[in-house]
Amino acid sequence: MYNAPSSFWRKVPFCLKVVAFHWNLSNLTDDGASPHLYVANCGPAVGLSYDAIESEFGKFGEVQGVYAADDTGTRVIVSFKDSTSSQAAIEALNGNECPALGGRSLHIRYSMESLGKVKSTATFPVSTSSEELDIPGLVLLQDFISAGEEQELLAAVGVRPWQHLAKRRVQHFGYEFCYDIRNVDANQHLGKLPSFVSPILEKIMLLNNILDGVDLSLDQLTVNEYPPGVGLSPHIDTHSAFGDLIFSLSLAGPCIMEFRRYTSSTWQEQHTHISDAEEQLQELRSNYVRKAVYLPPRSMLLMSGEARYAWHHYIPHHKMDEVNGRWIRRSTRVSFTFRKVRPLNRVTSES
Repeated sequence: MYNAPSSFWRKVPFCLKVVAFHWNLSNLTDDGASPHLYVANCGPAVGLSYDAIESEFGKFGEVQGVYAADDTGTRVIVSFKDSTSSQAAIEALNGNECPALGGRSLHIRYSMESLGKVKSTATFPVSTSSEELDIPGLVLLQDFISAGEEQELLAAVGVRPWQHLAKRRVQHFGYEFCYDIRNVDANQHLGKLPSFVSPILEKIMLLNNILDGVDLSLDQLTVNEYPPGVGLSPHIDTHSAFGDLIFSLSLAGPCIMEFRRYTSSTWQEQHTHISDAEEQLQELRSNYVRKAVYLPPRSMLLMSGEARYAWHHYIPHHKMDEVNGRWIRRSTRVSFTFRKVRPLNRVTSES
């Protein structure tokens, strides 16, 4: 018998709970069929509209709906009225090229998702300006730097050593952020911020006209590099570690950033890494108001006040984003996040 590590067995209950929460097992017939089909290599991101998909699958029976299976735009759920129709469709189309759908080879299996459980992101609006979001303290500044300045910043960090995390890599300047305790040690000063960000800091200082004369001096910088498909779990930057202003400059690749305001006691931030299954289960159990904004390259995002302290920010883990009906493929994204370390901050065992 395979002797699996304890970390494997710790994840099994969470995986089972996610499956139980998502799937309505009563939809399965005795022979394993379901009226719902999971169809891969099919969706808006590969040029196939939901209407075209419904028309083709409708040849096998009454289709009650076509839904996004996830956020990639390349996988859908096709829900028939009965499992007899889904059986006919899977026998005819699975693994075969479909001329009516661009000649694509479809990969199909039964899905136990019920219509009520399918989550579609197609109707979720994504704003292109902070004014549309109407979150106090959130400001998005387009084209904060030029394309030339962007390339200079990327070149400057590209030759410096990176710290590798589970799915991304980072660099710290001024003070190091300790991910295991989600805090910084103000006694461990790494030095002044590097000269290559001086033009950025000068531009930030010019924002005092929209920030009512608050202190805009910043002494901590974290550079994150996100490969395509890698995001961030919902979180609020540590209150005790950093001041009231968070500036995040997006470089190279675009992404969507979500903002979530959770109801009381429905979300517990994790101080250590958790598995994707655990994170997904926690999200399923949570209630929240959800808004999203598109962050193009060279844009600066400012979070202060309510946006800083009341809303969790989150980058979904997917490779394509839908913005105003258009699918945008992510590329490697680099962010420069500027903050002010609270002067009396100290790392303790209780942080």
